[in-house]
Amino acid sequence: MLGRSWTELLESRGIDHRATMLEDLDIRDRAALNGFITTGTKWVVNCAAYTLVDAAEENEALANEVNGHAAGRMAEQCKQVGSKLLHYSTDYVFDGTADVPYPTDHPRNPVNAYGRSKAIAEDLIERSGVEHLLVRSSWLYAPWAKNFVLTIRDLAKTRPSLRVVDDQRGRPTDSRKLAEVSLDLAEKGGRGIFHVTDGGECSWFELAALVAEVVNPDCRVEPCTSEEFPRPAPRPAYSVLDISATERVVGPLVPWEARVRDVLGRLEP
Repeated sequence: MLGRSWTELLESRGIDHRATMLEDLDIRDRAALNGFITTGTKWVVNCAAYTLVDAAEENEALANEVNGHAAGRMAEQCKQVGSKLLHYSTDYVFDGTADVPYPTDHPRNPVNAYGRSKAIAEDLIERSGVEHLLVRSSWLYAPWAKNFVLTIRDLAKTRPSLRVVDDQRGRPTDSRKLAEVSLDLAEKGGRGIFHVTDGGECSWFELAALVAEVVNPDCRVEPCTSEEFPRPAPRPAYSVLDISATERVVGPLVPWEARVRDVLGRLEP
């Protein structure tokens, strides 16, 4: 989702860049990584990640290598050749026990393997000394790829009802806007950690209810608890990111409802 968003953004603005996929560059391969990040590269934008949250519980070593140690080596190479690094992290580096949005400097305390792997990267990047912009985001969706919004859209079209958890709260993020705001922050000198999401907050149930309302109002969406749908990886109950520092730089972020409606409006009926 995010890699395509970045590619389309850079192409639309005529910004020279090189984009790569896993087939071309495995970031776990230090030699290949160093051969890709060379002197003269101004920025490296790392959209690569192991994002299978539940599978990471059984494959934590792989998640740690892709999300953590490879990102650390990327930071070292950027530092070596004088490139800046823009890296993406997650709301899952927090434990979900708060009741107000998490500020950027809140202590990390992940509750699942995926969160722990992303926390490794944050620590390694900070310790590398590379000039960096570390962007935390959450609940990504887009008009393409596999994501919650598109999954609910497809289900709501064919089912009379859906049950979705209502006891996990966060901030959805349109990946296209995430790329735009990240670029804006980079160009305006933003360094260190920033949180970038859509405006507002909701539960997964509220997000699903809006999607169903748009695509098929006859589909009834009912709330349920996380206990009713147990999954291998525990999720933080409250992972709302504080976006106030970002908004002071780039202005107010558009509410999630408007962004979701925009994505759904761009899809074929």
